[in-house]
Amino acid sequence: MTLEFGDPNLEGSKFPQVDPVIITPIIGNCPVMRVLLDNGASVDILFQDTFIRMGYNDSQLTPSDAPIYGFNHVECKVEGAIQLPVTIGEEPREAMQMLNFQVIKATSTYNAIIGRTGIHAFKVVPSTYHMVLKFPTRNGVREARGDQKMARSCYVAALRPDGTGDRYSP
Repeated sequence: MTLEFGDPNLEGSKFPQVDPVIITPIIGNCPVMRVLLDNGASVDILFQDTFIRMGYNDSQLTPSDAPIYGFNHVECKVEGAIQLPVTIGEEPREAMQMLNFQVIKATSTYNAIIGRTGIHAFKVVPSTYHMVLKFPTRNGVREARGDQKMARSCYVAALRPDGTGDRYSP
């Protein structure tokens, strides 16, 4: 199977851009907006306020004492971990994987972050330049476009004093 990106994948993107790839997967049974694909993150993260809005509670968390460090090397306490099914794409070309999310209480413009563990589980190949991700499914390769408008909304929201802006529901 060959995965390649070319000029046709640029259709719909506004340039110039340096936007991250933002998707809306199904996590648990909820479509969750503002999910960042981040190959710089070593774990998959679900922010606690999103976790609660999805209908989960702290009693469903498995204790986790592994600290998470941000890009500024500040430790963030993990509230616990939860394994949830994540689906990207739509039938007939969708993929589902069970991901282990670290639930953290932190302010973010994102609802969740899928890091290298999730990216590798799905065998996703993202192209931030093309704003496209490609991944294998049982019915062939699926191509999905990142949400550039949402990415720019997250950036603008991050510039606000509280860093959250107008967050969407999961």
